[in-house]
Amino acid sequence: MSAAIIRSARAAQPAGRLLFSLFAIVMFVVALPAPSALAHDAAPTSAKPQGWSYPFACCANYDCRTTHTGEVLEKPEGYVIAGTGEVVPMSDKRVKDSPDGDFHWCAHQAGLDAGKTICLFVPPRSY
Repeated sequence: MSAAIIRSARAAQPAGRLLFSLFAIVMFVVALPAPSALAHDAAPTSAKPQGWSYPFACCANYDCRTTHTGEVLEKPEGYVIAGTGEVVPMSDKRVKDSPDGDFHWCAHQAGLDAGKTICLFVPPRSY
């Protein structure tokens, strides 16, 4: 082989690797699931057998969940989040009516606001 052909072949190798790498990146991105613009859903219950969707303003696909008994306590000063001690006044705009009659807590999961309530879905008050 002549020296010119060898130099040409060596120059083509990095370009080929680059094209292959770009192709692999594009295929990886195409294979990823599209991010949903909608909020995630609450699990179905007997009151809402089809489940329901948390409003987008309350969560980012992982911030909301149904609470366990005793995690949210109804006190005279408001709703107390047992795990954090946070008090959410009953008149607070973060308090929403629960579509299925269960407590649902939406809270920041990380960062400086971790554990701070974004929305709190509460069942109808009993008198």
